Amino acid sequence: MNMAWLAFTAGLLALTVPVQWGLAGSGSSLTASVTLLALLAVHAQFVLGTLARGSAAWWLVGVQAWLTYLPLALFGAAWTPMCGLLAGALLLVAERIRSTALVALAVCCGPVLLAAPREALTDRGWALAGPVLGLMEFALVSLAARAQQLAAARTDTIRTTVALERRRFSRDLHDLVGHRLTALVLKTQLIERLVEEGNDKAKLEVGETLELLRTLAGDVRAVAHGERRSSLEREMSSARALLESVGVRCQIRVSCRELPGDVADTLTHALREGVTNVLRHAEARHCAIQLLEGDQLVRLSIKNDGVRPVRRAGEPGQGLMNLTERVSGLGGWLEITAVRSGQFTFSVYVPQINKRVKRTNAYEISTP
Repeated sequence: MNMAWLAFTAGLLALTVPVQWGLAGSGSSLTASVTLLALLAVHAQFVLGTLARGSAAWWLVGVQAWLTYLPLALFGAAWTPMCGLLAGALLLVAERIRSTALVALAVCCGPVLLAAPREALTDRGWALAGPVLGLMEFALVSLAARAQQLAAARTDTIRTTVALERRRFSRDLHDLVGHRLTALVLKTQLIERLVEEGNDKAKLEVGETLELLRTLAGDVRAVAHGERRSSLEREMSSARALLESVGVRCQIRVSCRELPGDVADTLTHALREGVTNVLRHAEARHCAIQLLEGDQLVRLSIKNDGVRPVRRAGEPGQGLMNLTERVSGLGGWLEITAVRSGQFTFSVYVPQINKRVKRTNAYEISTP
């Protein structure tokens, strides 16, 4: 873009120098200089407006036309090069409104002077070169405009990428690390109780807690580097071990073929969210986890007891919102059912790959 502006400035100087040179010997050089400055100011305002806003006031082109042709009667052939600037302005307007008529006018800006009644009013060489000069200016200004648009598009792309990466980091940090931290809190409470009771199982729980801490450190690195470390099968085993370690009897049933990567990853996050909710918001004694496939849908359901009746429905938490975003991105949805007897069912439906299903509600909550 800088090179285009340098070339544009050099072109203006190349036009003004011969005009000043041709008028140097006349008695109206001062008047011609003022008129020339006015013409250049109008033309520069038009070009800058085109670059800044994508369009400029049309009246500027009309003023430039008057400042191009009327001074010919006073300054004669020395003023002929100014036709090139008018041709460039007309070409810029013609591109904006897609007008072939303006293109024709731009081509005729210089050659039309050949029909002047007196030869002293026209420099034939500059008159014929007018359209070429206008085309050169049009090319330079268009190049600068394209460069400006590309720079703006690149800036928008960078901002969007940064925002998406920030969102990914925040979502993964909450969904993955939050689950591990919840498990660590429960493990620590269990160890504390076992130590107070003098139970030998405390040593085993300490080892599992250390392993959980190592897993958490690896998860943090994975989130920071955008790596995918989740495994639905491994998360199933981890969920069973975690629930049973805190006294929740866990039953798992899987009847599903191998899942595509994005589906398996989303269901892994759903499993973490469901197990975290069981540990945080219920005094469960039994939990049933099912992963089934049918009707071109994969359903993950987590059913547990020990939930107090919900008096008033509240806003979904951050984890539920994150999961809704993941699932709806695959064309799936959530269903959450709480029963007054303390039963709670959390279900996730995700279509198989290339079998996307549109649904208005991203999640549903009901209390029969």
